[in-house]
Formats: sequence, C-alpha cells, structure tokens
Amino acid sequence: MRLLTTTILAAAAVPAFAADPELTVLDWAGFEVPAIFQAYVDQHGQSPTFSFFGDDDEAFQKVASGFRADVAHPCSQMVGKYRDAGLIEPWDTARIPNFDKIDERFLDSDVFRDDQGVWFIPTDWGATAIAYNTETVSEEDVATLQVFTNPAFQGRVSLPDSADDVWALAYLATGVSDWDDVTDEQFQAAADWLREAHMNVAAYWSDPSEQAQLMASGLVDVAWSWNDGVVYLQEDNYPVGFQREAEEGSSTFFCGFVNLSNGPGSEDKVYDFINAWLEPSAGKALLDAIGYGHSSTEAMATIADEPAVAEGLAELDVPVLAQTPNDPQQRQRQLAEFERIKAGF
Repeated sequence: MRLLTTTILAAAAVPAFAADPELTVLDWAGFEVPAIFQAYVDQHGQSPTFSFFGDDDEAFQKVASGFRADVAHPCSQMVGKYRDAGLIEPWDTARIPNFDKIDERFLDSDVFRDDQGVWFIPTDWGATAIAYNTETVSEEDVATLQVFTNPAFQGRVSLPDSADDVWALAYLATGVSDWDDVTDEQFQAAADWLREAHMNVAAYWSDPSEQAQLMASGLVDVAWSWNDGVVYLQEDNYPVGFQREAEEGSSTFFCGFVNLSNGPGSEDKVYDFINAWLEPSAGKALLDAIGYGHSSTEAMATIADEPAVAEGLAELDVPVLAQTPNDPQQRQRQLAEFERIKAGF
C-alpha cells in the first residue's frame, strides 16, 4: 500500500544516527524522531539506543522481567505500578532546568510527586477520539460513540489493543466521564457495551502505524484513535476526519519518562535526554511528527496558533474522560475483562 511506501521513503530521507550505547530508552514506536530531542543529538552526535513497545502493560512486563534500560516512557496510569514494583527512582529536578516550565496539571498527583521526590517527568499528551474515512462515513454517523456498535459498520471498525483506551471509550459511551470510583453497575454496563462493540471489530491495532495501515488499506473505516494515527493518514493524503466532539465525549491522556533503577548506561546522558525533551523547540517537533501536545507551557506557547492544535488538542464543550491514575485494582479488573472480551467471552 502507498502508506507503507511513503513511510519507507521518508525513513530513507532521514539522516542515519548511530545508536548511543550509553543510553537506552524504552519507548513507544514513533518517538524516535531526532527532532524531538534534537539538543541531545547535537550534544552527543547520535540518538539514544531505542527499544520499542506497543502498550504500557507490555513495557512494564518487559522491565519487570529483567530488561535493562535507562528510562521508560509510560503514560500516567502506569507510574504507580512502576513505583510499587521498585523499578524506578526519583528524578533530581535540580538537574532539570526547565522542570518548572511543566504545566502543573500534569504533576497533580501524589503518584508523581510526594515527600520522597519526583517520580515522573510528564512530556507529552494527546487525545483519543474517532478517526474515520470522510468519504465512506458521514458526520452524522460519528456524532455519537455508538458508531462503534452500529451494525452498518460490522467488520469495519478497529479499536486499540489497550485496556486503558478501550475502557475510556466504553465508560464514555455508557455515560461515565470520570473513571475514579466507578460502581459495579457502571463497570458492567461498560463491559456489556465493549462486548457489543467487539462484534464490529475487524482488528485491534497495537500501534498507530498499524491503525493507519488498516484504514489506508480500506479494511477499516472507523477507529478509536490517538492523534498520531490521524497524522500518519493525513501525511498519506487519506481522507481522514478526527471527531473529538461526539455527544458522549472523547478522552485525553498524558505520558512522560521514569528513571529506571540500576540503568546500564550513563546517568548524565539520562538527564541530557530529558532536558532535550523539555526544550521549547521540542513542542513543534512533537506536534509535527506525532500530533501531540507538550507538557511544557513554553513549548506549547510556540505552537499555540498551529492548525493541528486547534484540530486535535483544543478544549472541548463535550465530556472528556481524562486518563489519570485510577485505582490499581480497578485497572487490573479492566485489563482482565478486556482480555476475556477479546477472547470472545
């Protein structure tokens, strides 16, 4: 398909940087774009060594099973799990000059910052909403999240293989916009809705490039998508819309870096990397490459007038379920139930 060809040609056009053996980053695929951490490349002449994962639980299991990296890039819901397992150590914010430029709303949790220190450096945030083929799906269809259970789209839907994102969708679709203190009845209603949606799913996507390929191939017309899947499709001139204002709402998430205990590389380079990420110039690079917002108020100020911000990151007048840390037992319950649903139970 042309999307794959475009991706290959784009990759070939980017200068190759030898991987730095003194810094290993466990990251989502797509975040290895050098412009996002350009100050690190300028300082050391090469990008870090990257190891990739498809979802947060996979990354955690990889580290818990003994994989050694210096930093990892989880989303907010997973930070407590890394802490409880003793896999991370606090950051020394005295070594991070732009720490005070991070928007306080991304640090508003005892999970991230307490009397023991700062455990999480938020860096990026985005939305999860409806991506759809504007030539085959009407605006009326995507005015509601019930498009995912609409029989007209049986076998034409893709959902993320991510328990957090699919439960955010299911809660919103059943009238819940805050996943703290979910009742048993609300959980069951969301689970029932997910089972109904599962009947329409052609495939669960594991990363945004896979989601983009599913849509570009013509197999899928509607997907529950992050910003980056939409960016990839737009770059390939695919007729894609991003509906964040369905009547039941949409979701937001934010992610960042944790400092893994006993990392094998250079601690100095760990701080060089996070400082590069927090440079104001990283905001434009992040938006262009992936469509995400930046945690730094200075970085966001540099892109405030960009059309991509208005399209994919602007504040909304509909319910928004923020994927902030929720109860670990509830999250485990959601994860287990999602696995049952995918297995057909």
